[in-house]
Amino acid sequence: MATYIVGDIQGCYDALQRLLEKVRFDPAADRLWCPGDLVNRGSQSLETLRLLEGLGDRFTMTLGNHDLYLLRENWRFPHGGSANHEIDAILHAPDRERLLGWLRRQPMAFWSPQHKLLMVHAGVVPQWDVEQTLACARQAEKKLRADGGGRFFAKMSKNWVRRWDDELSGWRRVRLISTILTQLRFCDANGKILASASGPPGTQPPPYKPWFKHKQRRTRGVTVVFGHWAALGLYRKKGLLCLDSGCVWGGRLSAVRLEDDQLFQVPGKFHPGRISWSVR
Repeated sequence: MATYIVGDIQGCYDALQRLLEKVRFDPAADRLWCPGDLVNRGSQSLETLRLLEGLGDRFTMTLGNHDLYLLRENWRFPHGGSANHEIDAILHAPDRERLLGWLRRQPMAFWSPQHKLLMVHAGVVPQWDVEQTLACARQAEKKLRADGGGRFFAKMSKNWVRRWDDELSGWRRVRLISTILTQLRFCDANGKILASASGPPGTQPPPYKPWFKHKQRRTRGVTVVFGHWAALGLYRKKGLLCLDSGCVWGGRLSAVRLEDDQLFQVPGKFHPGRISWSVR
């Protein structure tokens, strides 16, 4: 049995199939993990969802911002009608309810005690350790799963807060948790996030740094796996693994086998971006 972690797929179904063939993935024995962004921009999001949902407990993921965008469109358009044609194909699919019900039940953070590995889509602020990351994720997940996610998405455009504070409560707290886990790239030492920057490290203004560069970061004792940052690209350092190698932008789809740390890649294919959603 092998465990593979694959980066942001974003609807690149053909690339995912090539990657699974390359590693000789056995759905009866192997496991596939992904830090999120299964859908949007790659033109085959429906096929991607069907494949991964069909793996059952052999597949583990954390929700990304594009996955939340799909769930928001599902809430906004109960009969279809999203301006994003790739997303709208999912909303008109006969298995829409099953697929999106499954997606809404996925976590925002995942911890593997066996590998001492924390997986999130984007990052964690320096103040969070593993236990707090998981606890915060559960708070946001509970709101997302309630009422079909309606109140969650209705509240996401309000009460914008940029700096983490343990005393935050209510929807202000939930919204910032969701933003950190699915959007974070840069922050300062006090957990104030820079929401507008998506470039590579070095393009941010001071005092912001990549979230993983803060010396006092409380997740330094474990491995953190993430995606979301195509401008950072494949990033493999001690305790850090970013697997967003820009497949949907013409880069590669990347996966790492945990048992021996071997890297596997296949070429992606460029697809013009349509509509993406941010919790900002």
